[in-house]
Amino acid sequence: MAGLALDLGLGALAEAARTRLRGQERRQVPAWALSEGSAQRLVAVLSRARGAALKVGQLLSMADSELLPPQLQRILARLRQSAEPMPGWQSRAVLDAELGRGWREQLQEFQEVPVAAASLGQVHRGRLRSGADVAIKVQYPGVALSIGSDVENLLTLLSLSPGLPKGLFAAPALRALQRELELECDYEREAESAQKFRSLLGSDRFFRVPAVVPALSARRVLCTEWGRGEPLERCRSLPQERRDRICTELLRLCLQELFQFRFMQTDPNWANFLYDSDSHQVTLLDFGACRSFKKEFTDLYIEVIRAAADRDEEKILRKSRELKFLTGFESPAMESLHLQAVLLLGEPFWGSQPFDFGVQATARGVRGLLPQILRGRLGPPPEPSYALHRKLGGVFMACAHLGGRVPCRELFLQLYSSYWHPENRPRETGGTPKCGENPKCGETRNVKGEGSGRQ
Repeated sequence: MAGLALDLGLGALAEAARTRLRGQERRQVPAWALSEGSAQRLVAVLSRARGAALKVGQLLSMADSELLPPQLQRILARLRQSAEPMPGWQSRAVLDAELGRGWREQLQEFQEVPVAAASLGQVHRGRLRSGADVAIKVQYPGVALSIGSDVENLLTLLSLSPGLPKGLFAAPALRALQRELELECDYEREAESAQKFRSLLGSDRFFRVPAVVPALSARRVLCTEWGRGEPLERCRSLPQERRDRICTELLRLCLQELFQFRFMQTDPNWANFLYDSDSHQVTLLDFGACRSFKKEFTDLYIEVIRAAADRDEEKILRKSRELKFLTGFESPAMESLHLQAVLLLGEPFWGSQPFDFGVQATARGVRGLLPQILRGRLGPPPEPSYALHRKLGGVFMACAHLGGRVPCRELFLQLYSSYWHPENRPRETGGTPKCGENPKCGETRNVKGEGSGRQ
């Protein structure tokens, strides 16, 4: 990490020198923006580092297209697809330790070369004696113990970075990420979360959840059914109607997770969603990053969205204080900035409908306010908001990437009504407004390593 910091710093100095020698104006870009060469070095190091460092790099790779140039996004996208896999003897050692030496006897076939290697583990393809194809995720040895030191290294790098605003409150955000990653290392917990989601979405007509194979699962090994499909980022060539449907269902599920289940898969990686064009369904992957939300939090949060949807500025401020997004001691200027940001983020719920994510400029507007907000913010946001906003941001960016047109206000008002009046809640999930034809039933089951690509 120290070598990476030095390498990136020297690269930035060299770029600045070249710019001055050419007599060019200094470009107005963020101090941490990466050149193409720096991005290549960053990807190479993080792909070897794995753990928390790689996870942060994956989040950076999903930044808005106006924040990072397309060529840098293409380079950083490698972080969502793969890390360096462990050698065969090492993965077999983990499998022997977790499942016993007889685990191989339960399989007709086991592919030694992983199909994906991600931040915490890698995925192998196998076949049960019954003939069913499965995916077996194996955790890297020692990765659970490395997360704390990874976070400390990242905090050290940030502390040495000049010009970071105090209102960034990076330490609480990274500490929250540390806690989440430590939980993600418990594959038994992930299996329970996957089974819970499978139960919650059992009757859903659009989303499928892979079944866990308990006999081949343990604390550092997780085996589930296999499936087919393409990650969302490869679905841009689909007809507009299909992209609209996918985006509508993504937002519907996100709202359901928060306000109906109060249990959310919070990893925003687009590779967590595999689209099967034959069945017109999406398989949900990777349930390590799941968390519950207290009703006290969602009671307030749903009212903030409702206030934004109704453009009720007084209510936005009042509920934001109750949620601890504001301390109550902010200046009028800071309150005004907060209002502008919330109204911008709430635009999908009050703007023209269906909301066209392909032409919206929400990210640009919020980014313009961010420097002032970070200078004026008096305290960090509430802890649940870190994971929640990461997921919401991922869904919004996926909709923008696909150019989806979504009846956001109608979706939200439907969930809002059922939230406060549970008797109005539909018995069967999957009933989205104006979403087109019902899909055929079909099997699309899978599992993936954290941040991995297609399986």
